Amino acid sequence: MPNAMRIRKGDLVQVLSGKDRGKQGRVIEADPVKQRVMVENLNLVKRHRKPRPMKDSSRMGQTQIQPGGVIELAAPLAVSKVMIVCPTCGRASRVGYEFREDEKGRRIKVRVCKREGCGEVLDR
Repeated sequence: MPNAMRIRKGDLVQVLSGKDRGKQGRVIEADPVKQRVMVENLNLVKRHRKPRPMKDSSRMGQTQIQPGGVIELAAPLAVSKVMIVCPTCGRASRVGYEFREDEKGRRIKVRVCKREGCGEVLDR
């Protein structure tokens, strides 16, 4: 199953390599097919945009123009370059899976921190 990713949208991750190494941020988008994640305010790239008319103009008959110039956007990162940050121990860790009982007695699969001595549940 090559498309399984252990990192989900909303997770706090730390970048392991590249120009933003050591920085932390929240995952705003996860793409399991391409094995990539987008982290807010990290891996920023500059793109040059032309001024364009906006499609949803709320003004009466007038066209609104989206400004052009150099814009900084967040680019996707490979999922192998990020590691999830455990909310309990506060350090980057690998992700493991365990089956736990919920309040109704059903077995559910949860993600857990694999740091020695931690083992806390990563899911909200």
